[in-house]
Formats: sequence, structure tokens, C-alpha cells
Amino acid sequence: MRSIISSPPVPLFLFRSIAYSKCLCSQTQFRNQSISESSLPRNPNLNFTFDDINTRASQFPGESTIPESKHVEFRVKPQSTGLTQSNAVTNLLTYKSDPKSALNYFYLLERRGFDWGLDPLCLLLHILTSSSDTLLQAQNFLNRLISGNFAPIPSVFVDHLFESTKRFSFNSNARVVYSYLLNSYVRANKLNCGLDSFNRMIECDIIPEVRFINILMTSLVKNNMIFEAREVYQKMVSKGIYGDCVTVHVMMRASLKEGKDDEAVKFFREAEDRGVELDAAAYSIVIQAFCNKLDVSLACKLLMEMRSKGWIPSEGTFTSVVLACVKRGNMVVALRIKDEMTSCGKELNVVAATSMVKGYCKEGKLSNALELFYEMNKNGPSPNKVTYAVIIEWCCKSGNMDKAYELYIEMKKQEILPSVFVLNSLIRGFLNGRSVEEATKLFDEAIECGIANSFTYNSFLSWLCKEGKMSEACNLWDKMVSKGVVPTEVSYNTMILGHCRQGNLNTASGLVSEMLMKGLKPNVVTYSILMHGYFQKGDTEYAFELFDQMVNENIVPSDFTYNTIINGLCKVGRTSEAQDMLKKFVGKGFTPSCLTYNSVIDGFVKEGSVNSALSVYNEMCEYGVYPNVVTCTALIDGFCKSNSIDLALKMRNEMKSKGLELDVTAYGALIDGFCKNRDMVTASELFKELVDAGLSPNSVVYCSMITGYRNLNNMEAALYLHKRMLNEGVPCHLQTYTTLIGGLLKEGKLLPASDLFSDMLAKGIMPDIRIYSVLIIGLCRKGEMEKAQKIMGEMDRKGVRPNVVIYNTLIAWNFKVGNLQEAFRLHSEMLDRGLEPDETTYDILINGEVRDVNSHSRVSSV
Repeated sequence: MRSIISSPPVPLFLFRSIAYSKCLCSQTQFRNQSISESSLPRNPNLNFTFDDINTRASQFPGESTIPESKHVEFRVKPQSTGLTQSNAVTNLLTYKSDPKSALNYFYLLERRGFDWGLDPLCLLLHILTSSSDTLLQAQNFLNRLISGNFAPIPSVFVDHLFESTKRFSFNSNARVVYSYLLNSYVRANKLNCGLDSFNRMIECDIIPEVRFINILMTSLVKNNMIFEAREVYQKMVSKGIYGDCVTVHVMMRASLKEGKDDEAVKFFREAEDRGVELDAAAYSIVIQAFCNKLDVSLACKLLMEMRSKGWIPSEGTFTSVVLACVKRGNMVVALRIKDEMTSCGKELNVVAATSMVKGYCKEGKLSNALELFYEMNKNGPSPNKVTYAVIIEWCCKSGNMDKAYELYIEMKKQEILPSVFVLNSLIRGFLNGRSVEEATKLFDEAIECGIANSFTYNSFLSWLCKEGKMSEACNLWDKMVSKGVVPTEVSYNTMILGHCRQGNLNTASGLVSEMLMKGLKPNVVTYSILMHGYFQKGDTEYAFELFDQMVNENIVPSDFTYNTIINGLCKVGRTSEAQDMLKKFVGKGFTPSCLTYNSVIDGFVKEGSVNSALSVYNEMCEYGVYPNVVTCTALIDGFCKSNSIDLALKMRNEMKSKGLELDVTAYGALIDGFCKNRDMVTASELFKELVDAGLSPNSVVYCSMITGYRNLNNMEAALYLHKRMLNEGVPCHLQTYTTLIGGLLKEGKLLPASDLFSDMLAKGIMPDIRIYSVLIIGLCRKGEMEKAQKIMGEMDRKGVRPNVVIYNTLIAWNFKVGNLQEAFRLHSEMLDRGLEPDETTYDILINGEVRDVNSHSRVSSV
């Protein structure tokens, strides 16, 4: 490192003498205070006089440097010079107007081991900074002094400089040395020393030059010492100095670094009001502040101001505004700023372009996003890994898996290595689209590449659990663990949910214990899933025990938790208790949603308490919770079941007035109500309205209509609807077949009924006791006793146990045809099977005849 004005580096013994000089003051002044005075090295006086030194100085007239050739280690036998600190100060004063000679004098004494104290050094610094010719030498001297290991204590140094200023009348350019001192501390990265020095200067009413205060504050901000930077600024302001444009830069950046965007704007506005001439950099910083706040209008306004002043905003500034516009969802302005950017000769960078692609995706404009993506491929900037990840993810979200996979292949052709995020998006997309084979291939690829993470496995685990494939899910879990992928809370919660859905609550609880053993803490989701499982099972007491345990673990219940409890109580017929619990939860800060009220309303409807359900509905509206289709459908269903058709229609009209469109379930509830009231005209009108609304009737709606027509003995209409539902691909369930077969048999149409029964079996629909009863009753009515007996035999083969109704029917008709022996045999068989005869049975046996078989509702009902 070069010396001050090409002089040798300041020797270590000089720093040592500064640090340990006894003449500085009566108290210890330096940081290294553990060394005792007796242990300090001393320089004996050199054996020559002050006159000799003056003579030596005269040998170098006008020379301010020690020749480069003399840059060697100088050793001299210690001799006495007879000099004191006072002598040195006195002699330096003779060079007060000749800084170069003062520097020469310093080096001559220093080469002979003179133990310089702080007072002479402060005087030397004042002399050097008094002339523009030696300012650089003064600055370099301070840099070396401060960067050394034995630099003076900052406050002491400032005190001595201040004392020297007054004592030797250095007034004209005195603050230069203080400014240089601050700069030296910053250069040496001794920011705390710089702060101590600055604070002492302020106490002494010394104000360093603003540019050097700016340097200190800039370094503080860079080192995240924001609080200290603010203190420096406040002390600066307290002296009536607000600084310049650079000061504004520094304080604005400090505010942005702390996330205080409003404060950054405030600094900018205050500087404007003071008349500070703000530059392009200040505008760029405040634009960034407005972008952080997503205040797009002001950011764009200031951007235009920059352009009006003839400044071209940087690429970073343009990019910040584009990003803010996209986040705001204002793609029109984002495009305008992008065009402005390119017109200024700034190329659109990949960050801004990728942001715009994502912006289009969020707006649901995937075609625009793809168009911009392909434009990037054609004209630049070239899409990077992030760009591909964004466009692939949104293709997956929109269900366009062909395009997503095409982009994935293209990405690999471009030699851009796909991230695990991309593969996870594709896997989730294919699983959602039920393309399991493609998802499996990508899953295996992720494992083979070694990038599969917990998210990769969680996607597959979640899908398997939803599909009820818990055996495969457990195998995949074992594979995940064997590959060294650590299961997360999400992994455990997914498996717990899967087991709960299948009713395997012991296994689910075991996984919670395993979580604890692995050091994972069950969260509110874990507890809520388990509670839901136990509520579904009907074990409400243990569900509440889990809730208490969760609260004791200081886990705050979520809305899902509260809704789980309320819904669980409603499902087990404890709706009134659920209503009371709801009021209790509201008192704890829970805000009930439409889902919450729907559970209570549906609970009361299922319990037959329609008035209570209606009361909850009114309470819901008063609370400001807007009902949805599910709410109204539950009430319509309740009104229909309670034979309050007029209230059901009123609710339907209220739905329309609220802008709620009836769904298939709502129409189904209304249609079923009118069918049960044998009003097939209105039911048919609602059926037509359903179809005209663009909805497709489901099997429940068809079953209601078919049952309604059969109850009116209109089998032609019932069979027409059955044919229509099959043509539309609507599955025909056992209940519908039972209704149709019963209706045909009632009309004595054995062949069509037999065909339907065969069709049902061909579709893999297994008969139940109800349809067997219908067949046997129908055959008996037609006198087909032998066929009826065969049906009994088939029931035995299928493991379906006949009930009392079937035996009563067979006994009755055997009596009717005079086959008393078979009738009594069937009675004995019924007893052997453990079936208890009822009043109808004894009526048949006692009378010995059947007066009116059809009068026995239990026999004739379908």
C-alpha cells in the first residue's frame, strides 16, 4: 500500500505510541485497556538534539517526501533527543502555513522513534487540511491510522481535534478533518466507531460536510443498521441541516428496506416542498415505493413526470411498474408501460414478460398468455425456467393437459431442466383429469431424477385417499420413507383423512401418535379431521374430548373446527344442541358462514322441525349471511315433506328474487313434493322448467316422476320416462326398477316385469328384500304360485332372508288356492327361521281363508 505523499507506511510503533501515550490525558482513552502501563514498550530518547533535527530538515529543502528507495525498515540505536510532546507541538506550529514542511518534520521525527502523542497528531491533521495541496495526504493519513489495530477511541480523538481547533485557531476549514475522520471509519468498516465519532461531533456543535454524513448513513443502511441511520439523520436535522438529494436517496432506501413505503414517499414529498432538486434516482426510488404499495396510478404518473423531464427510466423502474400493474390485475396499463419501455430503447426483460404471462393466466386469459409466451420465444426475451413453470401450471389448472405436456416436452428440448414444481403441477393436473397412467409416468420420472419431494408424494397420496385406495396409499407411503423423503404434517393429515373416510379411526389415531414420535406437532387440521371422523361414526363424546385436548395444546380452533362440531351434532340428531353451541362459538369470535347455518337448517329439516329451520333461516338473514341454493333447497325439501307445498313455492319465488338459480337438487325436492301429493301436472311443469334451464335430470328426479306416475297407475308415462333416462345415460337404480316392476305386476303384466328384472340383473344390480317382496306378491296375485316358490328358492341361494310380509303373502295365497298343507308348512318354516308371526299371520291361519289379501297393507304395499 502506497504511503502518504509517497512516504513510507506509518510504522507500527507510531500507532503504538499514539495508543499508549501518557501525555494525552490523565484517563485511559483507548480501547485496549487490558495492557498495564509497565508492560508497554518504550522508546528511549535518541542521542541527538533538536538542533540536529533542524539541521537534518534543512538538508531536504522543499522536499516533502522520503525517496522511494528509502522505503526500508529503519533501525537506529535508541538515543535521547531531549524532545517532549510540547516541543513537537511548538515546532509543528512553526510550519502552520507550510503543510509540506510540517509533514517532513513529522517523518523525520518518526524515523528516529519519537513517541508521538495525540495532540501533535491532531495539530498535524489541522495543518494538512488547512491547504488544498495536502488534503489527500491528510485523508490517506487518517485512513491508515483508523484502519490500524490501535486507533484512538473515537470520542477522545474528536475531543482532541476539537481542542486543537480552538487552541490553535483553525477556523477556516476545520470541519474538513472531521469529515475525513467519518469517511475513514466507513472505509475501515468501523461503523460503530463512526457513530461514536459523529455523536461526539454533534455534541461539540461540529457539523461534518453533508456528503460525508451521507456516506456514513449509506453504509449504515447497507449493513441493515436502519435505526442508527435514522438517528444520524434526526441529529443532522436537529442542527437545521436536511441534507441534499443524496440524503433523500439514502433515507428513502432505508424506509423501503424496512417496508415503510409511506415513509419513503413522505421523504420525497418533504424534499420537494423544501425545493430540493430531485434527480432521476429519487424518482426511481419513490416509484418503487408506490409500486410496493400497488398504487399504480401514482407510480405511472411519476414515471410520466420522469419522461417529461427528459429522463429515461431504468429497466428496473419500468419493470417495477409493470409488475405492480400485473399484481393489481390491470393488464391494459401493464401493456402500455411495456410499450413505453420498448419505445425508450429498453428491452423487455424476462422478469417483466413472465409477470405479464402470469397476469393473463390469473385473469383466465390463457390464450393471451400463450400468445405472449410464443412471442417471447420468437422475439425475446427467451422464456426461462420460471416462465415455463408459470404457463405449464396454469395450463394444468385450466385442465388443458395436452398443451401443458407439449410445453413440458418443448422445455426439455430447449435444455431447460424442469423443476420439481413443474412436475408436481403436471402430476396434479393429470390426476385431476383422471389420467392416472400419465401422472404415474411423470411421478416415476421425478423419482428417477431424484427431485421428487414431499409435495410430489402428497399429490399422489391425496388422490389415492380420495379414491379410497388406502392399501395403495400405504404402499406409496412406505416407498416415500424408503427414498428418504420425510413425511410432512400435510402427508400425515392426508393419510389420517383417508383412514377417517373409511371409518378406520384407530389407524388414523395411530398416525397422530406416530406424528408425535417423529417430532411433528398435530395442528388444527389434524384435530379437525379426527373430530369429523368421530362425529361421522356417532362418537360425539370422544370428538369433544379431542376438541378439549386441542385447546389444551394452545391450538386455536379454526372455522373448519367450529363447523365440524356444529355439523357433527346436526348429523346425529342433536340440532338444538348445535344451535346453542353456535351461539357460544360466536361469543368466542367465530363468524358463522352460510355453510354453518345450512348444517343447522338441514338438521332441523331432517328432524321434522321445519318451523325451527325457518327460524334459523330468518336469524341467518338478520345476521347478514346471504343464503345460497343449498339453504333454500333444504327448506324446500322440509316444506314438501311437511306437506307445506305453498311455503315451498314461496321459497322458490324468494330464491328467484334473490337471483339464486335453482339447481337439480332444488328442482328435485319440489318435483318430489308434488309427486307425493299426486299433482303430476305441476310436477311435469317443473320437470320441463328444469330441462329448459339447461339442467339434466338425475336419477333421483326420474325416480320421483316414475313413482308419481305409477301411484296414479299411469305405467305408460312411467315406462316412457324410464326409456328416456336410459337414452340420456342416467343410471337406473334398484329403487326405480322396484317401482316399475311393482307397477307392471300390479297390472298383471308379468312378461314386461320379468324383462325388467332380467335387465336389472344384467346391469349387475343385486335384488334386495323389497324387490323380492314385490315379485312374490305380483306372482301370487296372478296365481303363479310355483314361480313365487322359485323366487323363494333364489332368495335362499342369494342369502337374502325372507321377511314376515313374504311369508304372509305365500301362506295367504296357498290358503286361497286350497293348498292348506303348504300353507302350514310355510308357517312352520317361518317359525324355524326365527320370524315372529304378526296379526296378519294369525288372521290368515285362524280364519282359514283370505277375505281380502289386498286389505293387508303390509302385504300389498310396494
